Amino acid sequence: MRHGKKFNHLGRTASHRKAMLSNMAASLIQHKRINTTLAKAKELKKYVEPLVTRSKSDSTHNRRMVFSYLQSKEAVTELFREVSVKVGDRPGGYTRIIKTGHRLGDNAEMAMIELVDFNEIYSNAKKEVKKSTRRGRSKATDEEVSKAPIAAIAALAPEAPEALEDPAPEAPEASEAPAPEASEAPESPEADENNEEKEAE
Repeated sequence: MRHGKKFNHLGRTASHRKAMLSNMAASLIQHKRINTTLAKAKELKKYVEPLVTRSKSDSTHNRRMVFSYLQSKEAVTELFREVSVKVGDRPGGYTRIIKTGHRLGDNAEMAMIELVDFNEIYSNAKKEVKKSTRRGRSKATDEEVSKAPIAAIAALAPEAPEALEDPAPEAPEASEAPAPEASEAPESPEADENNEEKEAE
């Protein structure tokens, strides 16, 4: 009988489940975010958060205890060097699960699990940037903006007639240029021969 066995076995034997959670926890620590099924994400949350709590006090004993769960030197190093520094002030709740819909093949519920402090979108730094942005303009800026169009119109007003006068004289020159060329165009060789014959007579 399975009385009192309320945690999710994930359809695996105890050794397979333990190995899978160990690998997923190491991947989460190294990559800061992984995609998996919702059931596995919930079990991984329970598995990895006590390890993150242990990483807050860096001692040989804690490193060895975490290594017994992760079985990865790289993951242990990453956890105690980088992750523990970021989560130092956080009293638990180091991971976040976000549902991402259903898988195409078997319609399983999918989710993304991530370390809260490594998310740039929800981080505090972004909120501070938003607070520093100004939505309204100051009075000085409004005055400058209102004066700017007047100054621009005044600057362009004397130039506008000059711009219209310059092309006008050029237009006749362009039309006169072809006229003399047409009148001074050389006559054809046949016309020259006819003129010579008339002169000879």
